[in-house]
Formats: sequence, structure tokens, C-alpha cells
Amino acid sequence: MYFERSLGFMISATNTKMKNHLAKTLEPYNVTHEQWVLLIRLWEQDRISQKELSVKSMKDQPTTARILDKLEKRGLIQRKANPEDRRSFLIYLTKEGQELETPLKGLVRQEMLKSFRGLTDEDQTQLRVLLKRIMDNLEVK
Repeated sequence: MYFERSLGFMISATNTKMKNHLAKTLEPYNVTHEQWVLLIRLWEQDRISQKELSVKSMKDQPTTARILDKLEKRGLIQRKANPEDRRSFLIYLTKEGQELETPLKGLVRQEMLKSFRGLTDEDQTQLRVLLKRIMDNLEVK
């Protein structure tokens, strides 16, 4: 069963399992995995353009717009005109969006620790280095 042992398959399968697990973890808060990715970026930097948010979250702009529509309907973000570029909007977290940061980050951190059970800090550091190298190799230049 070479395919199941191939690195590409294992990385993909791990990614899928982690996304599914994260989805179940976030479900009680009515937040999807895709929404989580944008919320994380907005907690890091609020008042960001949709285009910049797309780049930082590695999502195309139509997908980002669709996710932002849902977050806006839920009252977690607002779009406001960009004073420096009237063609774009800046994304702001609402009070409700900001208040989700602490409970969701804590919950996800707790669940991620379970995923990495049995891996030493050194193992995790090495895994990050190797995955970063693979990602860098795949960068379009």
C-alpha cells in the first residue's frame, strides 16, 4: 500500500482529519473551519482590506467574500469604506467577533494539544521546519 504511505497522501489525510476535528470543536459556537481561518487573521490584525485578508488566509477573493458575508450576517464583522481607496472596504471585528477570541482560541488550543500528543517540543519544531520547507518549495516564483 505505497499510496497510503506516500507523504503527499499522509499530509492531505492529516489536513482533512484536522479540519474535520476542528469543525466539530467549533460547532457549538456556530463557526466553521473556513470562518475560523478568517477570524484568526482578524484577531491578529483588525481593520484590514478584503484583498489583504485573502492573501493572509491563503484563500481566493470570491471565497473570502462569501465567508465574510456569513460573518457579517452573524454580526461578527463589519465592512466599512476604506478612506484610502474608495473601491475597497476594510474589515472590522464587531464586539461580538472580538468576544469570541478568548473562548475559541482556548478551545482550539486544547484540542490541538490532543492532536500533538506524544510529540515532543523538538518533534513539533522539526515538523514545522519540514512543512515550511515544503511550502516554500511550492511557492510560485
